[in-house]
Amino acid sequence: MNRTALVQERRMLKFRDVLSRWEGSELSALEASELLGMSERQFRRYRGRFEEQGEAGLRDRRLGRASPRRAPESDRERMLDLYRQMYWGWNVRHFHDRLRSHHGFSWGYSWTRTQLQAAGMVERTGRRGPHRRKRERKPFAGTMLHQDGSRAQWLADAPALDLIVTMDDATSEIYSAFLVEEEGTDSTFRGLLETFSARGLPCSLYTDRGSHYFHTSQADGPVDRSRLTQVGRALAQLGVEPIAAYSPQARGRSERTFATLQDRLVKELALTGITDIAQANAWLSEVWRPAHNARFAVAAAFPDDVFVPVADRSALVETLCRHEERVVARDNTVAFENKRLQLPESPLRHHWVGAKVRVHAYPDASVAIFHGPRLLARYDADGRLRQSPPRAAATAARPAASRRALAVGSRALDAESRPAPAPNRTPGRRGAEAASPAPRS
Repeated sequence: MNRTALVQERRMLKFRDVLSRWEGSELSALEASELLGMSERQFRRYRGRFEEQGEAGLRDRRLGRASPRRAPESDRERMLDLYRQMYWGWNVRHFHDRLRSHHGFSWGYSWTRTQLQAAGMVERTGRRGPHRRKRERKPFAGTMLHQDGSRAQWLADAPALDLIVTMDDATSEIYSAFLVEEEGTDSTFRGLLETFSARGLPCSLYTDRGSHYFHTSQADGPVDRSRLTQVGRALAQLGVEPIAAYSPQARGRSERTFATLQDRLVKELALTGITDIAQANAWLSEVWRPAHNARFAVAAAFPDDVFVPVADRSALVETLCRHEERVVARDNTVAFENKRLQLPESPLRHHWVGAKVRVHAYPDASVAIFHGPRLLARYDADGRLRQSPPRAAATAARPAASRRALAVGSRALDAESRPAPAPNRTPGRRGAEAASPAPRS
């Protein structure tokens, strides 16, 4: 006896029992109908059918008849062929979304899952574990951002790469996503620059305890707030609070996002046939990220956001980069990452030998050298000079008196960087004349 017949048999036994009690005046029609889970009118109809036809009158008349809402067999075969030929291994939800967005499919998710399971193409999921309450989302967009990296073989026939994602806790909207060979300080600055330029400054940034985010005295230990990394220094300058997570469960929202990406994005990239990182990043920014946000982003509890707009993007660029101090060598060069950066002539002083300068290393591998707030030169990733303040234009724009004052100031700065003269040095001609007494008249 199959399951359907067994259910029908149990229903008939219960109906006969209730009907006999009604006939014995133990129950009223209303009480009998309530025990059977039907209306009083339906109970009277069933009683009449049982008296006329016996048990056959109580059987469900829909059994053996096709539902008028049943999907055509051609649609079922088409769906199974698509999964078998193009989307094998995709999870059912991802596959169903693809059917609706790219193949004009209109049948429901539950039907799709049932048909795939009946065909043996996907396995039935096991029972879920105990329910755990998720942390409530932040009420405003911009209150807290998540940034994290996930390493996987995102591109076919390519080594493993890191996907760097910056997303909002309140909405799960992804503001930045790109592939790099290895996660680090530069990739962090790149993601923050893309996000802060487009949206503004958030209140806080929630990350793991990676060495590019925080200093830790021991592995898996507490972070040292007194020692700032390059990222910590930049966030402090911008007024963004860094928050460290002490377990993967604490970053559950970003972990679930990466679980979705590792399941879906790898397959989406495989369909495009992209194998180059630059092309993949362009596709992620222009095609995938808007579609992903339209599908998975949710509305915040309150419509307003708390981002602070950035008025000067150039100042943001100079903050979200690595800062390294160097001393200019005697040949007027700066050593940085196995390169010798030649300083050009400057209207500020004759040379920069012995001066302390600050090197700005940007996420795109270009470099700039600053002396205090003044830009001295910019270089490309290979160390070739790309930009320097024009000497002629800087001096010609000033009047003669200003140029003389600039020259005097430059000589004074130059003298500061020179070593002090030896105390026993023989005075020169002018020094000797000044030291000798004046002739008598």
